[in-house]
Amino acid sequence: MRSSIAAIAAILALSPIFAAQAAPARSAAARNAVAPSIDTMKRLVKELSSDAYEGRAPGTPGEEKTLALLAAEFRKLGLKPGNKGSWFQDVPLVEITAKNVSPLTFTGGKGAVSAVYGPEMVIGTYRTTQPRVEVKDSPVVFVGYGINAPEKGWNDYAGLDVKGKTVIILVNDPDYETKGLTGPFNGRAMTYYGRWTYKYEEAARQGAAAAIIVHDTVPAAYGWNVVQSSWTGAQQVADSADGNAGQSAAIGWVQKDKAAALFASAGLNLDEQMAAAKRKGFRAVPLTGVKANVSFDNALRKHKSKNVVALLPGKARPNEYVLYSAHWDHLGHCEAAPDGDDICNGAVDNATGTAALVALAQANVKAGPTDRSQVFLAVTGEESGLLGSAYYGEHPVFPFRQTVGGVNMDALSVAGLAKNVVVIGKGKSQLDAYLNRALKAQGRVASDEPTPEKGFYYRSDHFSFAKHGLPMLYFEGGEDLVKGGTAAGMAAAEDYTKKRYHGPKDEYDPNWDWNGVLADLKLYYAVGRDLATTKDWPNWMPGDEFRAIRDKDRAGK
Repeated sequence: MRSSIAAIAAILALSPIFAAQAAPARSAAARNAVAPSIDTMKRLVKELSSDAYEGRAPGTPGEEKTLALLAAEFRKLGLKPGNKGSWFQDVPLVEITAKNVSPLTFTGGKGAVSAVYGPEMVIGTYRTTQPRVEVKDSPVVFVGYGINAPEKGWNDYAGLDVKGKTVIILVNDPDYETKGLTGPFNGRAMTYYGRWTYKYEEAARQGAAAAIIVHDTVPAAYGWNVVQSSWTGAQQVADSADGNAGQSAAIGWVQKDKAAALFASAGLNLDEQMAAAKRKGFRAVPLTGVKANVSFDNALRKHKSKNVVALLPGKARPNEYVLYSAHWDHLGHCEAAPDGDDICNGAVDNATGTAALVALAQANVKAGPTDRSQVFLAVTGEESGLLGSAYYGEHPVFPFRQTVGGVNMDALSVAGLAKNVVVIGKGKSQLDAYLNRALKAQGRVASDEPTPEKGFYYRSDHFSFAKHGLPMLYFEGGEDLVKGGTAAGMAAAEDYTKKRYHGPKDEYDPNWDWNGVLADLKLYYAVGRDLATTKDWPNWMPGDEFRAIRDKDRAGK
């Protein structure tokens, strides 16, 4: 049996970077490839995730350091400022810090139920001009999964008036426990209806005063520690002319055991109600006599965070663009670890993706300009709900009808070289063919998502661009590791999720295995380079939800 080192060498020998005898399917772009620099990756990930950057929260000195570093790196490479002579695109945000948070209490049932801020519940608001929020004696209604999907004949709010009321909502879709991918909401694969962002959007449309999601680790895809670290401290919200007045006054999460106690106080069984909510025809259940109360003050600060936009002009068709994206932000200061460390450094998430933008720009500069222009976009506010990419989607520096497509990078795997990559949204667009060609040249394969119920397609910045019709490729390092197979890969992923994801221990480690990062960077390079040299305009696959948007945009309608 070959050693793991020999196995790694065998796979890399198939790479378009390392061997001239690679598969004949390689493009001219791949034959002229330049390897992205792992030294650049290591240097920048270590720097960006150092304590000096304080977790890179928008609107902080950590943002200022990050922006200065990225602009300097792109300038040094000879790229052009991408936004009308500027490296930056302003993104209007409001920083909201909840203070003096009262417990979330429910009265009027068999006994009062109270959840304290942090370990038992989190609360906040999207309203940007409200220094104090008070929800007082608000009637409580269980609305199941909180979905209104006319095209599916599903409406959890049917016949219900929730104006001024507090709605209790389940996370994910009703059919998330399905083993296959068929069902009213795609079976096991989460739809956007399952995302917490949608739950709050729909509750606001229905007029709810407060919207509280019941945390359950499996359908949420992460533990309470992630909710607590992400929702406490300063929060970033997109600014608007009306201060987001149409949003619910309060939004938040509550621990499942507290929700169970709440239902019991109303003479209901939470598990039974959760089961009923999975069935079509479910009707909302008022918690008779129960009233919700919560209050908190808000420290409000308007500011303009920034996306970073760098351009490598094309030599033949400079008004056609290929987009590389990654988010530079993380959580800043967060819930402290037992050792007192309260900086969420975000080394993997997403200093790796941010550094990859620079490494890919560097490789493309060395290889020489392509026919089409290449845009390197580092966006803000991803951790707060894709805010920077959403703003770019509404205000694109380079029109989407002139943008061919692109790749998004979020949390590169440092677990080692894998035989596969996991494509998020596999089969949705013709960009898969570009990736498959690059994978074939490396002797690797594309895999479906092993956990489609976690809804990763809706959790990173590619989604903001897809909503505007732009085909974007997003993949993650695979779990079938050369060293240890899927067992080792799954163990590494679980360890990261439980111990470091959105926590203070997502820190740079000099002992990381960078072989997987290098191999994946070469894929991003090959796909981007091919897109930048071809005359083709890849689209979404026929019948995909974003196809009509793209067709309309490309037709200039």
